[in-house]
Amino acid sequence: MVDWITSPGLTGYETACREMEARAAAIAEGRAAEAIWLLEHPPLYTAGTSADPADLHAPDRFPVHQTRRGGQYTYHGPGQRVVYVMLNVGRRGRDVRRFVEDLEAWVIATLDQFNVKGEIRPGRVGVWVVRDDRPLTPTGEKPEDKIAAIGIKMRRWVSFHGISINVEPDLEHFSGIVPCGIAEHGVTSLVDLGLPVDMGDVDVALKKTFPNVFPALEQV
Repeated sequence: MVDWITSPGLTGYETACREMEARAAAIAEGRAAEAIWLLEHPPLYTAGTSADPADLHAPDRFPVHQTRRGGQYTYHGPGQRVVYVMLNVGRRGRDVRRFVEDLEAWVIATLDQFNVKGEIRPGRVGVWVVRDDRPLTPTGEKPEDKIAAIGIKMRRWVSFHGISINVEPDLEHFSGIVPCGIAEHGVTSLVDLGLPVDMGDVDVALKKTFPNVFPALEQV
């Protein structure tokens, strides 16, 4: 069974990292079940292992945390559902690329519960939505905004870090960075798309769609 953990209020980033790493180690050693941790952070920026310092435009706006996950700069803050995914990938095929694709599929299935079409794009990390409510770009294409970010770390074939879905964060806070190193596209949220959705609604959708993407492991 997978443990679902929901933390009320705001959880400090360094505290979350310590608890994630401890849980991942316990999973690898067979001392704990897999876990999905749902939380929110206070406003902060994180720098993944590929972060370019030039992409940090406002280094003094919020705390900046160096992190061991893959990827570049990301914003976390209130109104964003952070989903830390501690799963035994060693028992789920040992295929990191496929695992990331499964995380993308899970986000897309969750968004579909709200009739939002999430899409992935080659060369662009995360999940995107096409904005039919905005003018075409100078090249004649529909604009696209990012609604969810994905960045994971693997240790002893157990994952940690994971997903963030923009429910109702302050989107202006993303202006302090180049989100995931992609400057030519914007950022959106479920509420920005006009949906009367709250964190509880998103949690229900995450739990409903999870088993379709990540089936239960057989007991050993």
